[in-house]
Amino acid sequence: MLALVVTEAPVTRAADPPSPPAGVTATSTDGQARVTWSPVAGAVGYNVYRDAIVPGPTSTFVGAGDIASCSSTGDEATALLLDAIPGTVFAIGDHVYENGTAAEFTNCYAPTWGRHKARTRPAVGNHEYHTTNAAPYYQYFGAAAGDPAKGYYSYDEGSWHVIVLNSVCWIVSCAAGSAQERWLRADLAANPKQCVVAYWHHPRFSSGADHGDDASVAPFWDALYDANADLILNGHDHMYERFAPQTPTGVADPQRGIRQFNVGTGGRSHYSVGTIKGNSQVRDATTYGVLRLTLRPGAYDWTFVPEAGRSFTDTGTGSCHDANGPVTRTGPRNGGTPIAGTAFTDANVTAGTEYHYVVTAVDSTGQESAPSAVATVTVAGGGGPATYALDTFGRTVVDGFGSTTPGGTYSLSGTAAD
Repeated sequence: MLALVVTEAPVTRAADPPSPPAGVTATSTDGQARVTWSPVAGAVGYNVYRDAIVPGPTSTFVGAGDIASCSSTGDEATALLLDAIPGTVFAIGDHVYENGTAAEFTNCYAPTWGRHKARTRPAVGNHEYHTTNAAPYYQYFGAAAGDPAKGYYSYDEGSWHVIVLNSVCWIVSCAAGSAQERWLRADLAANPKQCVVAYWHHPRFSSGADHGDDASVAPFWDALYDANADLILNGHDHMYERFAPQTPTGVADPQRGIRQFNVGTGGRSHYSVGTIKGNSQVRDATTYGVLRLTLRPGAYDWTFVPEAGRSFTDTGTGSCHDANGPVTRTGPRNGGTPIAGTAFTDANVTAGTEYHYVVTAVDSTGQESAPSAVATVTVAGGGGPATYALDTFGRTVVDGFGSTTPGGTYSLSGTAAD
């Protein structure tokens, strides 16, 4: 009797690509841009890629949630801040306590934040629904609040796309496959801006002791992360908190993660900090104030502006995810041979232009890592002349990077040669 023995040929599995470089920074010196990064285990070289951001509209975006009450003076203090800050006001729910009645809007909200009603784009909160169908809220803000049967809408703010959602999920479903979630995905697909900010009342992540995380809005995060959105603004817990960019499941992700701000500091009251959640970077539960965002093409700056007499603040800057925008990254800037070290100097830059750099690691087999986090720098001083051209869509391209909007008016400068 013969026994048949079958042996499988060994399967050779390709090695995983190297990890993206960490610690990428970009600085401007003597009219040049210098990029540095930390070494990656297993990498034999690195490639550096660059986007140039053509100047475009910059917007001021300012606001908070959990705002007014006739039994608190906090909203008077934060309204004084708005008096001195221009731009669009975002109001992230629970506009007036306790029940969002017409009388409360008239007597408690209108004298303070109501001074800025004409420039306010609100998001509905749970206290509005203490009155049937949040009717006084929708009557007070009118068309600016969206369809009263939905409470979600979107608009453009400068070069950014802004999405406002209804997180009172027991009234308007937030579930995957719901009308609101399907609308969100369709809106993101129809508005492929490089930079996207969304806001609603209830936070997916919060270190607040009173409310904390709210998993019911997880489908919002899933859709926004899939579309490479950049910022999320929430309230509900009456405190300030900033998170590092993260995934919908709370895993740190400096490449594609969304940065969340909780800004329940509009003036109603203060809550306390509870268990500090992962990726939480800054917290304060003692100061009323507003978050001021400067929305720039491809980037943003933030400042928490405290009420008069308080010293807490928080400032910083971040870059938008390039994957969702019109910019096509080409290169690498270092040519066809990976860099052996951990630094690169880019001399072909133009003073006054903002550049975004990413770095990839290359292993001995030629596999390239995913891009690093974006490092941003605005070049000061001199630098070589930029080259300008039109792409196939008639858009202006600077040094092979960036685009403008067809029909727009732009001032271009360069060095003429004989």
